[in-house]
Amino acid sequence: MKATAKAHPIQGLVKYHGMRDEEQRYPYHDSISVCTAPSHTKTTVEFDESFDSDTFVVDGEELTGHSADRVRTVVSRVRELAEIDTRVRLESENSFPSNVGLGSSSSGFAAAAMAAVEAAGLDLSRPDVSTIARLGSSSAARAVTGGFSDLHMGLNDHDCRSERLESPLEDDVRIVAGLVPAYKETEEAHREAADSHMFDARLAHIHDQLVEMRDALRVGDFDRVFETAEHDSLSLAATTMTGPAGWVYWKPETLEIFDAVRKLRTEEDIPVYYSTDTGASVYVNTTAEHAEYVEEVVADCGVETMSWRVGGPAEILPEDDALF
Repeated sequence: MKATAKAHPIQGLVKYHGMRDEEQRYPYHDSISVCTAPSHTKTTVEFDESFDSDTFVVDGEELTGHSADRVRTVVSRVRELAEIDTRVRLESENSFPSNVGLGSSSSGFAAAAMAAVEAAGLDLSRPDVSTIARLGSSSAARAVTGGFSDLHMGLNDHDCRSERLESPLEDDVRIVAGLVPAYKETEEAHREAADSHMFDARLAHIHDQLVEMRDALRVGDFDRVFETAEHDSLSLAATTMTGPAGWVYWKPETLEIFDAVRKLRTEEDIPVYYSTDTGASVYVNTTAEHAEYVEEVVADCGVETMSWRVGGPAEILPEDDALF
């Protein structure tokens, strides 16, 4: 009863904000994202009767408290479906920096759910697995199905699940990440989102954003997709910054990258757009033709960069890839 899985983190394109149900992690509205590869989380899960207790290790550190509870929620759901009560050992490694706004929780819980389902001997589709990953992080549901994916809102697992959106853009999109380290607390931001006076305004326009994004992805309109994502980033930030705690994640480097991207687009006619989630780091979306130059410009803002393509769904790896 042991398996290893890999999943890619997500960049939110039309992002969810706030949770209708914090325990089940039901969002207030649909959300669409794209997976970023080759960045990934690799996770090995083993159920064994000889274990005295559950053990969860991420990047060499054993989880305790709330972090361990979030992982246990995912594992417990797998145990419930498999009708077992066996203790588990889970170890996970990220290939990219975590807690800098690059979606490590999405790939982490997606890989954990995928590996746990396989180790428990369950035969589930990826949309089914997405409902399990969602219990750890709503974004993880979309990391399970990969590529461009859509997490539907709902109040049960039949409705609130992720599905893949096919798009001719998958091969040409490149994502340059400008890493801006800054402490963030994504869960707290989601928890208080509905208390912002901007939240109702966001809900009023988000459905137009969603239909625009789905249509643009379907026809492969790069500019419409990523212009929509850029505007949604500003809407998300406005809601976050006007909550009770006044969370402001952006740093001077964040704004410098924004400015550099707009100059590339307006002065050099390069197809390029910025996007952020709840963090200071910036996703800079462009095409394969311009990726190398765009990365140079982002690096000139004094930040570390990473260059990615569109990543696929969570997958089971060979036994030789196990972490233990």
